[in-house]
Amino acid sequence: MTTYVMLINWTELGVKNVRDSPARLDAARKLLGEMGGSFKEFYLTMGEYDMVVIGEASDDAVMARFALSLGMKGNVRTKTLKAFPEAAYREIIASLG
Repeated sequence: MTTYVMLINWTELGVKNVRDSPARLDAARKLLGEMGGSFKEFYLTMGEYDMVVIGEASDDAVMARFALSLGMKGNVRTKTLKAFPEAAYREIIASLG
């Protein structure tokens, strides 16, 4: 499984309906699960982003479909980063020669 970091901001609609946010989080977690992925961690954050999700999916296409599905609902905007674990980082650096 590949790890992804998803940076999330509420849209105006999402903030207006913030009380529904926990139910939307549960639905998002279920949706990613149905796609074969999973949430590893979720954080409400202060600063440039409202929330951060650490998730896993089998490939980039699954995570892209998930992010697009969230965006289509109109409550959040996302930025998704593909994350490399430390072992992969070390392998990449070692391969530089």
